[in-house]
Amino acid sequence: MASTTTLLAVNVRRRLAPAVLLLAAAGLSGCDVNFDAQTDQVYNPGVGVNEQSGSVDVLNALVVSGTEGSGTVVATLVNNDEVTADALQGIAGAEEDASLKVTPGGPTAIPNGGVLNLAEAGRNFVQGEQVVPGDLVTLTFTFQRGEAITVDAPVVDTAGSTYAGVTLPPPS
Repeated sequence: MASTTTLLAVNVRRRLAPAVLLLAAAGLSGCDVNFDAQTDQVYNPGVGVNEQSGSVDVLNALVVSGTEGSGTVVATLVNNDEVTADALQGIAGAEEDASLKVTPGGPTAIPNGGVLNLAEAGRNFVQGEQVVPGDLVTLTFTFQRGEAITVDAPVVDTAGSTYAGVTLPPPS
């Protein structure tokens, strides 16, 4: 018959084995504590550009175009002021794209702490030879209270895109 000490040692090993295996698996799993990993970085899955430097954020700004030379400005405007409403005063071509003609349309109010979605709210049409799918155009958004925001907005084609439902300017 085995001694009590031998049985005790075998019993302890049996109980420790799962814990040792669990610790070994965690050490071999390749878990790496890396605070610069891509999953810790800001990621913008949309096509448009974001500018969050002012009291109004311009999110996913882009121009949707059905034909070269014209399109619709699309963006979501977020008023970061929880107390005071703001309003979109206008959109204009800027810098090398200053010759762009933007025809405003639709609601312009941005409620305090709220949003204005230009894709749903109106028809801010843009015209100019620079409006070519695949290119960028420089646009400045001006606000009643907030500072102006300038972005380099991509021009996307409606064909086969998620922007097929955006209202486009009438053919000229």
